[in-house]
Amino acid sequence: QVQLVESGGGLVQPGGSLRLSCAASGSIFSFITMGWYRQTPEKQRELVAAISSGITTTYEDSVKGRFTISRPNAKNTVYLQMNSLKPEDTAVYYCFVDFPRLPRYWGQGTQVTVSS
Repeated sequence: QVQLVESGGGLVQPGGSLRLSCAASGSIFSFITMGWYRQTPEKQRELVAAISSGITTTYEDSVKGRFTISRPNAKNTVYLQMNSLKPEDTAVYYCFVDFPRLPRYWGQGTQVTVSS
């Protein structure tokens, strides 16, 4: 059983930065993909960024060049560095991890609010 604990959300002004963390308990050495979705009341949950076990990264078009996903030293924590934040980045951000032949695991979500 894997549990994901997110941290790092909060309130930031436009143009500011935040770093989200997603710490996985238990072994994730067999994972396929880890990453982040976000959701607002007006929109469906959308993929923001993901990193594969082979360190390939994927980004939603609107965050390319501003957000960076990383998993330093292949540890159990994935980070999402968010720079040049915009009000439209406001959402609840959910961490996830995929394993072969298992349902997706989700974190509890962390609120990111970009507002002046």
